[in-house]
Amino acid sequence: MKLLRVGPPGAERPVLLGEDGTAYDLSGRARDLDGAFLSGLDTTELAREAAAGVLPVVDLDGLRVGAPVARPGKVVGIGLNYRDHAAEAGAAIPDEPVIFLKPSSTVVGPYDEVLVPRGGEKTDYEAELAIVIGRTARYLDSHAEAAGVIAGYTIANDVTERAFQFERGGQWDKGKSAETFTPLGPWLVTADEVADPQALALRLWVNGERRQHGNTAEMIFPVLELVRYASQFMVLEPGDVIVTGTPAGVTLGHPGKPFLAPGDVVEIEIDGLGRQRQVLGKA
Repeated sequence: MKLLRVGPPGAERPVLLGEDGTAYDLSGRARDLDGAFLSGLDTTELAREAAAGVLPVVDLDGLRVGAPVARPGKVVGIGLNYRDHAAEAGAAIPDEPVIFLKPSSTVVGPYDEVLVPRGGEKTDYEAELAIVIGRTARYLDSHAEAAGVIAGYTIANDVTERAFQFERGGQWDKGKSAETFTPLGPWLVTADEVADPQALALRLWVNGERRQHGNTAEMIFPVLELVRYASQFMVLEPGDVIVTGTPAGVTLGHPGKPFLAPGDVVEIEIDGLGRQRQVLGKA
């Protein structure tokens, strides 16, 4: 099942996208695609209501698509989770997942403008699979328990200002936290529709040139381990998002390629999860 949010920023409404492309307005039964909705999500009932004609149909033509989760409580980032990316970054393979946090103010829609921050000199892209949490999770014991708290998956661009990340002291968060630095979407695909989250190809283009082409099978720490592991250090709540790391091909690992600049176009797709597109602007 595909769920999305449409409308102007701050006034999005929730929508169910049917298998035939018909869009159903969920605003009569849900305030938003937020933690409260995800914690009680019943895909069988929603499908039944759509098939029965209970849900009103909405025309998506011309409507802005927002992030498929309404202002997550937190965005949990995972660094160096692909061997080829760790190698291009000159970093050792981590013994445990590398965790950083991104504020919810970084989250924008899949086609919204991404802003190069003031003082930014080395703005970079990172195509990533994003996990959306649907149940409260703390101290999970197993991968089976981890699977039970996942609402679904979407696409993320973990935009990063490398000069802030590596040249300004402190932790990675400084380079990860600028406004617009986590485009999400276009859809939240529910977990029951993703047969194997470790078998998804990721691709990213800058101005039409393919820069990244990887597969989630290449993750060092798989999806279920990331959820289990993160729950040992923080409470995961419905609506939280985990961005799971990026494969090789970022600008950081290829000194001959320019970093992102205003006017550049970044496009990302992941098998079964759609495609997003951002044009770079300046803060």
